[in-house]
Amino acid sequence: MLHRSQLTLGFALTIFLTGTLYAQQSYVYPSKGQSNQQMEKDKFECYGWAKQQSGFDPLNPPSQQELEAKASQRVQSQPQQSGGGEAGEGVVKGAVSGAIIGEVVSDDPGKGAAIGGIIGGIRGSKRAEQKKQQQAQQQQQAVQQQAQAEMGRLRDTYNRAYAACLEGRGYTVK
Repeated sequence: MLHRSQLTLGFALTIFLTGTLYAQQSYVYPSKGQSNQQMEKDKFECYGWAKQQSGFDPLNPPSQQELEAKASQRVQSQPQQSGGGEAGEGVVKGAVSGAIIGEVVSDDPGKGAAIGGIIGGIRGSKRAEQKKQQQAQQQQQAVQQQAQAEMGRLRDTYNRAYAACLEGRGYTVK
Protein backbone atom coordinates (compact mmCIF):
# COMPACT_ATOMS: atom_id res chain seq x y z
CA MET A 1 0.00 0.00 0.00
CA LEU A 2 1.30 3.44 -0.87
CA HIS A 3 1.77 5.92 1.91
CA ARG A 4 0.44 9.42 1.67
CA SER A 5 4.00 10.77 1.36
CA GLN A 6 4.63 8.53 -1.68
CA LEU A 7 1.43 9.68 -3.35
CA THR A 8 2.29 13.30 -2.62
CA LEU A 9 5.79 12.81 -4.07
CA GLY A 10 4.38 11.17 -7.20
CA PHE A 11 1.80 13.92 -7.63
CA ALA A 12 4.44 16.61 -7.07
CA LEU A 13 6.75 15.00 -9.62
CA THR A 14 3.95 14.88 -12.20
CA ILE A 15 3.09 18.50 -11.53
CA PHE A 16 6.73 19.50 -11.73
CA LEU A 17 7.19 17.81 -15.10
CA THR A 18 4.05 19.26 -16.63
CA GLY A 19 4.64 22.68 -15.15
CA THR A 20 8.19 22.85 -16.44
CA LEU A 21 7.13 21.96 -19.97
CA TYR A 22 5.22 25.18 -20.25
CA ALA A 23 7.34 27.13 -17.78
CA GLN A 24 10.25 26.95 -20.21
CA GLN A 25 8.41 29.57 -22.23
CA SER A 26 6.24 31.42 -19.72
CA TYR A 27 5.60 32.48 -16.16
CA VAL A 28 2.47 31.63 -14.18
CA TYR A 29 1.42 34.04 -11.45
CA PRO A 30 -1.44 33.31 -9.03
CA SER A 31 -3.25 36.66 -9.42
CA LYS A 32 -6.11 35.69 -7.08
CA GLY A 33 -3.85 34.62 -4.22
CA GLN A 34 -4.03 30.88 -4.94
CA SER A 35 -1.75 28.72 -2.80
CA ASN A 36 1.17 26.83 -4.32
CA GLN A 37 -0.71 23.59 -3.75
CA GLN A 38 -3.78 24.94 -5.58
CA MET A 39 -1.58 26.32 -8.37
CA GLU A 40 0.12 22.94 -8.88
CA LYS A 41 -3.27 21.19 -8.90
CA ASP A 42 -4.57 23.69 -11.48
CA LYS A 43 -1.45 23.25 -13.63
CA PHE A 44 -1.97 19.49 -13.63
CA GLU A 45 -5.63 19.78 -14.56
CA CYS A 46 -4.83 22.33 -17.26
CA TYR A 47 -2.18 19.98 -18.65
CA GLY A 48 -4.87 17.32 -19.14
CA TRP A 49 -7.36 19.77 -20.61
CA ALA A 50 -4.80 21.32 -23.00
CA LYS A 51 -3.69 17.85 -24.10
CA GLN A 52 -7.30 16.91 -24.85
CA GLN A 53 -8.05 20.15 -26.68
CA SER A 54 -4.87 20.27 -28.75
CA GLY A 55 -4.35 16.57 -29.39
CA PHE A 56 -0.72 17.03 -28.34
CA ASP A 57 0.94 15.57 -25.25
CA PRO A 58 4.22 17.34 -24.46
CA LEU A 59 5.21 14.40 -22.25
CA ASN A 60 4.74 12.01 -25.18
CA PRO A 61 5.25 14.00 -28.40
CA PRO A 62 5.16 12.33 -31.80
CA SER A 63 8.52 10.98 -32.94
CA GLN A 64 10.51 12.65 -35.70
CA GLN A 65 9.82 9.58 -37.86
CA GLU A 66 6.04 9.93 -37.39
CA LEU A 67 6.16 13.62 -38.28
CA GLU A 68 8.39 12.98 -41.31
CA ALA A 69 6.11 10.17 -42.54
CA LYS A 70 3.13 12.55 -42.56
CA ALA A 71 5.17 15.33 -44.14
CA SER A 72 6.51 12.93 -46.77
CA GLN A 73 2.96 12.07 -47.83
CA ARG A 74 2.20 15.77 -48.29
CA VAL A 75 5.40 16.43 -50.23
CA GLN A 76 4.88 13.42 -52.50
CA SER A 77 1.32 14.51 -53.29
CA GLN A 78 2.64 17.82 -54.65
CA PRO A 79 3.36 17.99 -58.39
CA GLN A 80 6.95 17.08 -59.23
CA GLN A 81 9.13 18.78 -61.82
CA SER A 82 9.81 16.82 -64.94
CA GLY A 83 13.30 15.42 -65.00
CA GLY A 84 13.14 14.01 -68.51
CA GLY A 85 14.87 14.93 -71.67
CA GLU A 86 18.52 15.21 -70.67
CA ALA A 87 19.62 11.91 -72.24
CA GLY A 88 17.64 12.50 -75.43
CA GLU A 89 18.83 16.08 -75.69
CA GLY A 90 22.39 14.86 -75.18
CA VAL A 91 22.04 12.37 -78.02
CA VAL A 92 20.71 15.01 -80.42
CA LYS A 93 23.28 17.64 -79.47
CA GLY A 94 26.10 15.08 -79.62
CA ALA A 95 24.95 13.80 -82.99
CA VAL A 96 24.80 17.30 -84.45
CA SER A 97 28.22 18.21 -83.06
CA GLY A 98 29.65 14.86 -84.14
CA ALA A 99 28.26 15.25 -87.67
CA ILE A 100 29.88 18.67 -88.03
CA ILE A 101 33.20 17.45 -86.64
CA GLY A 102 33.04 14.24 -88.72
CA GLU A 103 32.41 16.28 -91.89
CA VAL A 104 35.35 18.59 -91.20
CA VAL A 105 37.84 15.96 -90.01
CA SER A 106 37.13 12.90 -92.12
CA ASP A 107 34.47 13.76 -94.66
CA ASP A 108 32.17 11.28 -92.86
CA PRO A 109 29.35 13.10 -91.04
CA GLY A 110 27.44 9.84 -90.36
CA LYS A 111 30.26 8.26 -88.38
CA GLY A 112 30.83 11.51 -86.45
CA ALA A 113 27.12 11.79 -85.73
CA ALA A 114 27.00 8.24 -84.36
CA ILE A 115 30.00 8.75 -82.10
CA GLY A 116 28.73 12.18 -80.98
CA GLY A 117 25.28 10.76 -80.28
CA ILE A 118 26.70 8.05 -78.04
CA ILE A 119 28.87 10.49 -76.11
CA GLY A 120 26.03 13.01 -75.85
CA GLY A 121 23.67 10.31 -74.60
CA ILE A 122 26.10 9.29 -71.87
CA ARG A 123 26.58 12.89 -70.76
CA GLY A 124 22.83 13.52 -70.83
CA SER A 125 22.19 10.41 -68.73
CA LYS A 126 24.72 11.57 -66.14
CA ARG A 127 23.06 15.00 -65.98
CA ALA A 128 19.65 13.37 -65.60
CA GLU A 129 20.92 11.20 -62.72
CA GLN A 130 22.50 14.21 -61.00
CA LYS A 131 19.26 16.15 -61.35
CA LYS A 132 17.29 13.22 -59.94
CA GLN A 133 19.60 12.99 -56.90
CA GLN A 134 19.36 16.74 -56.35
CA GLN A 135 15.55 16.58 -56.44
CA ALA A 136 15.57 13.69 -53.92
CA GLN A 137 17.77 15.74 -51.56
CA GLN A 138 15.50 18.77 -51.92
CA GLN A 139 12.46 16.61 -51.23
CA GLN A 140 14.07 15.18 -48.07
CA GLN A 141 14.92 18.70 -46.87
CA ALA A 142 11.33 19.79 -47.50
CA VAL A 143 10.06 16.80 -45.50
CA GLN A 144 12.34 17.63 -42.55
CA GLN A 145 11.33 21.30 -42.61
CA GLN A 146 7.63 20.42 -42.68
CA ALA A 147 8.09 17.95 -39.80
CA GLN A 148 9.80 20.63 -37.70
CA ALA A 149 7.10 23.15 -38.55
CA GLU A 150 4.39 20.66 -37.57
CA MET A 151 6.06 20.00 -34.21
CA GLY A 152 6.19 23.75 -33.58
CA ARG A 153 2.53 24.13 -34.53
CA LEU A 154 1.51 21.29 -32.21
CA ARG A 155 3.49 22.72 -29.28
CA ASP A 156 2.10 26.19 -29.91
CA THR A 157 -1.48 24.89 -29.97
CA TYR A 158 -0.92 23.03 -26.70
CA ASN A 159 0.74 26.07 -25.07
CA ARG A 160 -2.13 28.35 -26.06
CA ALA A 161 -4.69 25.89 -24.65
CA TYR A 162 -2.66 25.48 -21.45
CA ALA A 163 -2.40 29.26 -20.98
CA ALA A 164 -6.13 29.74 -21.69
CA CYS A 165 -6.99 27.17 -19.02
CA LEU A 166 -4.75 28.78 -16.42
CA GLU A 167 -6.01 32.25 -17.25
CA GLY A 168 -9.56 30.97 -16.89
CA ARG A 169 -8.67 29.81 -13.38
CA GLY A 170 -7.40 33.22 -12.35
CA TYR A 171 -3.69 33.08 -13.18
CA THR A 172 -1.65 35.54 -15.15
CA VAL A 173 0.40 33.74 -17.79
CA LYS A 174 3.27 35.55 -19.55
